[in-house]
Amino acid sequence: MTEDIVLKIDSISKSYPGVKALQNISLSIKKGEVRALLGENGAGKSTLIKCIMGVEKADSGTVSICVDGEWKVPQSVGESKAYGMHANYQNVNIARELSIAENYFLGRIPVTRAGIVDWKLMNRESKKIIDKFEMNVNPQDKISELPIAMQEMVTISKISVNDTIRLVIFDEPTALLENEKVEILYRYIRELKERGVSIIYISHRLEELMEICDTVTILKDGQYVDTKNICDVDKDMLVSMMVGREVGDLYNIEHAEIGERLLEVQDLAAEGMFKNVSFQLNAGEILGFAGLVGAGRSEVMRAIFGVERLDFGKVFIRGKEVKIKNAQDAIKNGIGFLTEDRRVDGLALPLSVKINTNMYSYDSISKAGFINIKKEKERAEEYRAKIGVKTPGIEQCVENLSGGNQQKVVIAKLLCRDPDILIFDEPTVGVDVGAKQEIYKIIEMLAKQGKGIILISSYLPEVMGLSDRMVIMSEGKISGVLDKDEISMTTEEDILRMASSIA
Repeated sequence: MTEDIVLKIDSISKSYPGVKALQNISLSIKKGEVRALLGENGAGKSTLIKCIMGVEKADSGTVSICVDGEWKVPQSVGESKAYGMHANYQNVNIARELSIAENYFLGRIPVTRAGIVDWKLMNRESKKIIDKFEMNVNPQDKISELPIAMQEMVTISKISVNDTIRLVIFDEPTALLENEKVEILYRYIRELKERGVSIIYISHRLEELMEICDTVTILKDGQYVDTKNICDVDKDMLVSMMVGREVGDLYNIEHAEIGERLLEVQDLAAEGMFKNVSFQLNAGEILGFAGLVGAGRSEVMRAIFGVERLDFGKVFIRGKEVKIKNAQDAIKNGIGFLTEDRRVDGLALPLSVKINTNMYSYDSISKAGFINIKKEKERAEEYRAKIGVKTPGIEQCVENLSGGNQQKVVIAKLLCRDPDILIFDEPTVGVDVGAKQEIYKIIEMLAKQGKGIILISSYLPEVMGLSDRMVIMSEGKISGVLDKDEISMTTEEDILRMASSIA
């Protein structure tokens, strides 16, 4: 019934130079409805939610929300929030240099009668939220010192501070969360639904949509495709509607022949992060790392790459011990590192595809301080084609690309130096099913070339499906190692048990 409708999107269109991001999109969402918004990277999902929230101004069309029986048309981000609209964006939107408590109370800091900040109240109320979301952190902890997955949980839990919410948009909220935290999010979404809050839920993990959503709207190339009840579709149907073709087993890659030892680490330790970490990586091998948030997987790799301190341990490359003091040393020793947050650590977003692609390796195309412009362009074009970056041209700003294509630019940047060892930390975060398959094929290609691949993923089907061997970490230690045969006989529940205990 029309009186149940909370949000109306009427004929929204939005264009950027050379790109029609949205073309005449119309849809409506009811009170207490959980609506999935599905589409490939570049389909227009992020642009639509920015138009809904007032971050971007649509070229035409309107967004309106029902506030106490009266329809309002927000004209800015501030008005959207005032009308009870909240967006949890894909890229963690939080004040990193403030504490958890300060983030929860940002814009409404309580003061005592004496006019000073009431820290006791802030910390007490923040602790209630932290306990509700089972985060096991301190309200006074600084956001920048938390793992990125915990930053995401703080961002999600921050929504609960607002009692007047009518609409919440979740954009890839589980991309970096392990199963336990995903269940906590689901529980919170059900709570919001029971309160009559409407939800727009964006995720490339189709099984999540099937479990938590009531309806699903599919976008393709900036155009509306259809809206279905979730009970009337299956994953194969959604994929077909989204990409316009059938997608088979995502993890069905050809595994390469395992060659010589490329990397060996012995007894790595860094106080407060990890200890007694030893493993080997061979040519042509995909070595997966699994574990819960805080297990130490990313910290180990950052230490190997020279961007985190290493208190103890040895690193050997092709049997020779190396001392890696910084990222430059790691690159010179043939290590490439795709970090888990491409927007913060992997890309210069305002710069072009050409510059980002060459960024790691300008020294190889420069002489006496002058860049060979011809080689710079040729190499950017070569890797654009080789990696399959979809862009109008190499002069396009990276920030205007979809998430999947941004990730491909990071991979292209690494490959320009032709490293023998590649560390991929969460390589498919925020990437649609079609782009995921393309990235897996890139990993397959690299392994066949004799590269050694370290794959870190919070998504167990991914790391289990792609790995030749798996290392499971828990509380900074290795709690298990599985070969290919053992992986095939192990369930996700078994992995989670290993990741939850070092016994």
